[in-house]
Amino acid sequence: MHRVLVLGAGKIGSLLSGLLAAAGDYHVDLGDLNGTAAQAVAAGHTLANIKAHHVDATSKEALERHLKTHAVDAVISSLPYFCNPPVAEVARQLKLHYFDLTEDVEVTRAVTRIAAGAGTAFAPQCGLAPGFISIAANELMSHFEELHDVKLRVGALPQNPGNMTKYALTWSSDGVINEYGNFCYGIANGKPAMLMPLEGLETIQLEGRLYEAFNTSGGLGSLAETWEGRVRNLTYKTMRYPGHCEIMRMLMTDLHMNEHRDELKSILERAVPRTVQDVVLVYVSVSGMQHGKFMEETYVNHIYPQMIAGKLWSAIQVTTSAGVCAVVDVVLKRPHAYKGLVKQEQFKLADVLGNRFGKAYAQAETSELSAHMVRSGEAAKQFVA
Repeated sequence: MHRVLVLGAGKIGSLLSGLLAAAGDYHVDLGDLNGTAAQAVAAGHTLANIKAHHVDATSKEALERHLKTHAVDAVISSLPYFCNPPVAEVARQLKLHYFDLTEDVEVTRAVTRIAAGAGTAFAPQCGLAPGFISIAANELMSHFEELHDVKLRVGALPQNPGNMTKYALTWSSDGVINEYGNFCYGIANGKPAMLMPLEGLETIQLEGRLYEAFNTSGGLGSLAETWEGRVRNLTYKTMRYPGHCEIMRMLMTDLHMNEHRDELKSILERAVPRTVQDVVLVYVSVSGMQHGKFMEETYVNHIYPQMIAGKLWSAIQVTTSAGVCAVVDVVLKRPHAYKGLVKQEQFKLADVLGNRFGKAYAQAETSELSAHMVRSGEAAKQFVA
């Protein structure tokens, strides 16, 4: 029985805690500053091996006290990215495995420093992007003797956009603003490159539908560092419906909202709706030389909301939670094989897709499931954090 502490009872923490508990060989402590929220999530799962706790993870002392009285093997942080470094410090001090979902470059650098020389695994940037996208790209890249262009593209979108932004808040508003406002990193002409967010606009057509893609921060994870010197161009971009980038440029740049992020967060959360009728798009394109020929390989996936434990969960919840749980499962099955900083690209795509949690990426759901749940009124009545 693996014992884990999941910090954060929000959209992702609520599902990943349930996924692990439902597996049968995990005991899950779900901690949140709002103990009532944690209790509601735990009660909603109706599982005996998930327990709710009031945990103030913003206080290293309070977190350490909790962990000393509730022993676990690993800490999984689904908190906002800026909360993660102190959590990682406590995990290092108590010799616990550590996992997080951060896309923030500076936070990842902090966790990397904390992980140096650790006897347990420190795996930041789990989830979708960074996370699964790096695992998929790394697999395709390994098929080539010479790499030319590698493109990683991910979009978490409403299935049926109904506003001028053609967007819905399917995940953290802090995370969206962070990736739209911070510098981006990649490789251009064989050298590390710093790129501006909301630039590099391009169009992509998948299954007959047109999307746009543009630079955003953090989604590349550590892939550029891993492949530096072995690839000509390597970029990560976020996919949206056409027209979204122009509106966000106006807000972030022309109206200087990047300098007033709290105000922008308030505007987005007030004006942009949330939805469980979303779709996650994953696109990887790798070109280069194979056996003396110029070739291209692609990985394309559309993931829709899924029914898990009798509840409808959005595509972004499913992909992020499944990505984290698969990596946690792989590590805890062979804990002595993973020490110090563990990069996402160290995990094999086949191992993740073949994992009991990673199989969510292979589910053949369509938009019809969530549409039926909405039409019947069940989506509005069920518990979804």
